[in-house]
Amino acid sequence: MYIWQADFYRRPQTDTAEQVLWELLICDETRSFEYEATCPQQEANGSWVTSQIQLAAIDKLPDIIQVFRPQSLGLIQQAGQNLGISVEPTRRTFALKQWLQEKHYPISPDKPPPVPLPEKLWGEQWRFATLPSGDLEQVFRHRPIPILQMPEFLLPINLGLASTLPVPGVIIYGGRQSMRLARWLQQVHPVALNYLTGAPDGLVLEAGLVDRWIVATFEDQQVGAAAKVYEHRKQQCQGLHFLLVQPDDSGMTDSGFWLLQD
Repeated sequence: MYIWQADFYRRPQTDTAEQVLWELLICDETRSFEYEATCPQQEANGSWVTSQIQLAAIDKLPDIIQVFRPQSLGLIQQAGQNLGISVEPTRRTFALKQWLQEKHYPISPDKPPPVPLPEKLWGEQWRFATLPSGDLEQVFRHRPIPILQMPEFLLPINLGLASTLPVPGVIIYGGRQSMRLARWLQQVHPVALNYLTGAPDGLVLEAGLVDRWIVATFEDQQVGAAAKVYEHRKQQCQGLHFLLVQPDDSGMTDSGFWLLQD
């Protein structure tokens, strides 16, 4: 599978005629391949992006182009449709973001305020949990879980985590809504589940490119203390954590499991 990462966005600099420039950056996952091109704002359209991808490809078009910036997605998707290339929205364009940082370009898209989880998806209960790093893959990889997301690059062994290190997570007991909740989560593409202090405190799901959902709110001091421990453990695990959806606390049935990372 040949994968590119791409960004097409308005840049701080202008040309000699003081025209606003848009810049296309393309690289592969190791940055052994890099391509860049600029155009005036009035030429920034799907046709221009299509032609540049063809120029960048030389002999071989990619199978997938990954895009992290919402403002870039539409035009790159249009180019992908023109060329028969799949375009994948994802925040995990690590090589491309490293390149942008080196250029001192912004890489943090504006995020909307979090919105409540749809009422029809509310679970019955939830709690914090931990599992030893060394047990995480063994426990869930071979269980009959309808929706299972354990990317190779997020496996504890590939992050170099000690096998005894506790990996934090959140378990949601969804009751009759358990599978509906799991399917909805699969559609929005979970990225991270973060504790935010406020009035009240809450758990916010980061999903998709910039989506944010309020999963739970609480004012209880003990729950708040547990949430701080949860965040501390995330830091010890390079941001690794998990989300597990089950119908109930019997441990007999799982609906969905996701490995996540800030």
